[in-house]
Amino acid sequence: MNRNANPGEVDFDATRLDGYLCGLLGGTSGRLTIERTQGGMSNPTYFLRCDGWEAVLRKQPGGVLVPSAHAIDREYQVLKALYGTAVPVPQPIHYCEDRDVLGTPFYLMERLQGRVFHDCASPGLAVDERSAIFDSMLATMATLHQIDYAALGLAGFGRPGNYFARQLNRWTRQWQQFRKGDDDIAALDQLAVWLSERVPKSETLVLCHGDYRIGNLIFHSREPRVIGVLDWELATLGHPFVDLAYNSQAWHMAPDELGGVLGLPLADLGIPEEDEYLNRYYALTRTTERLTNFHKVFGMFRSAVGSAGVAARGAAGTNARSDAAQVGRQLALAFARRGQDLMRLST
Repeated sequence: MNRNANPGEVDFDATRLDGYLCGLLGGTSGRLTIERTQGGMSNPTYFLRCDGWEAVLRKQPGGVLVPSAHAIDREYQVLKALYGTAVPVPQPIHYCEDRDVLGTPFYLMERLQGRVFHDCASPGLAVDERSAIFDSMLATMATLHQIDYAALGLAGFGRPGNYFARQLNRWTRQWQQFRKGDDDIAALDQLAVWLSERVPKSETLVLCHGDYRIGNLIFHSREPRVIGVLDWELATLGHPFVDLAYNSQAWHMAPDELGGVLGLPLADLGIPEEDEYLNRYYALTRTTERLTNFHKVFGMFRSAVGSAGVAARGAAGTNARSDAAQVGRQLALAFARRGQDLMRLST
């Protein structure tokens, strides 16, 4: 098996991967090609091809990592648990924890052929198809939140109790690690205080994706339906509104802010209003709880801190993208600003 990859595109020794795959695939010989995927600011991801065989390789970045970040093992665990259920995911193929192969743990999964939309406005689609895309995105999230995680062997995938209280403490601590100085993105300090005074008393627990947005979904090549949910790095047992609030950020972010739809003519595009979208979720899941500004502000706070972490790892050279420091910083500021906007609506 021969490798064919631009050395600048990979952060590992492709020759070692060659040898490992030869053993794994029963000595298959041929020409291995490695292509780094575009986008994504966390775990480096690559398309592999060899003699008609295709797969996706996803690994940790090199260097010193933030504790609990880049959880490749948890990604693979949840993919194995969900494959074959009503929640569509790529088939997991193999997990390797031996750092001697690529320098970090990695896993292989099926490469799904379909469409990925990085902007919620999904340019080029007909109005009816765009509407159906949103319906499928919502229905898939609702299905995930109703899955029997214990029956799938994921009862230990998270801790019981008040998810938001626990997570607010975690993300506030992380923000203290990522900040550049006492006056850095002061809005995040304001959001942290505001949130700490309004934590809802709910112990609802479901399997959450943690990063549920349109860009992490693969849609059928011809039909407006989800065929795969990707990037499970932040998956955990938590409150379903962590996903719902994150997913609904699209209505509060501009098109140049991670592909939001704020300010766009939604009816003309076939995109539902936020309240309509949320009401469909409530009906599908039969929940009596309702998304509040606390959940939305928490989502913005969490996203801002996560983006600050991306910027910090980019500055340290341990992120999957060369422009991660700049992009992460811009997103952190945008999320913090939008969080403030939502916070003011409640005061």
